[in-house]
Amino acid sequence: MLTAPAYTPGPDRSAALLLLSDGRLPAGGYAHSAGLEQAIARGWVRDATTLGDYLRGRIHTTGLVSASFAAAAQHRTASAMDAGGTEDLSPLRADLAGLDRELVARTPSPALRRIARDLGRMLLRAMRSIAPSAQPVLDAAGPVLQQPIAYGTVAAALGLTARDAAGLVLYEAAATPAVAAVKLLSIDPFATHRCLAELAPELDELAERATAFATADARDLPALAAPLSDIAAELHTNHDQRLFAS
Repeated sequence: MLTAPAYTPGPDRSAALLLLSDGRLPAGGYAHSAGLEQAIARGWVRDATTLGDYLRGRIHTTGLVSASFAAAAQHRTASAMDAGGTEDLSPLRADLAGLDRELVARTPSPALRRIARDLGRMLLRAMRSIAPSAQPVLDAAGPVLQQPIAYGTVAAALGLTARDAAGLVLYEAAATPAVAAVKLLSIDPFATHRCLAELAPELDELAERATAFATADARDLPALAAPLSDIAAELHTNHDQRLFAS
């Protein structure tokens, strides 16, 4: 007689990776273009070639910064879980708050700070419902974190590594505007995904670089800047005809 498989409290590693990298995850990312809408409006992105340039610039600057903070958040969360299990996670909130302050300091645009907090809050809220086994860790982390730090915390709660967290954030940094380009440019979706495929070696290399910062002091994490992205984010807040929130 067939019997039902034993219940497991959360997804295994491969399933968790797929879950978090899925653009359909109800965590708000689908409503954003990561600055691409304004870049198109300003004429900075016009076709598949300039889209590829935009994605490459994004992952090598703010993408690497975000991935490094995600790796650091994963390491701090996993360390807290190793030290106290899910029974005593009291030091975690202060550790993540320190990371959060440093990431805010690396984000000059008030609009981007607000967006990162909104997306981080939505990710944490979604994962509390989707993966109840992770709730004690997510509750200990706090209700609001910048999105990269939320990704790192969720990754640790689901048993993923710092390298996993860095890779997820880098992929999200490239995939979000790539998918938005299909609507904004009426571009062939095969062309946008070819851009992503061509970036794959660089995404892997950057994920390794970001992972190397997992144990670093928060003050020593990368501080690369993308000034046009900051300017575009502020311009977008006053754009009266927009398809995406950012």
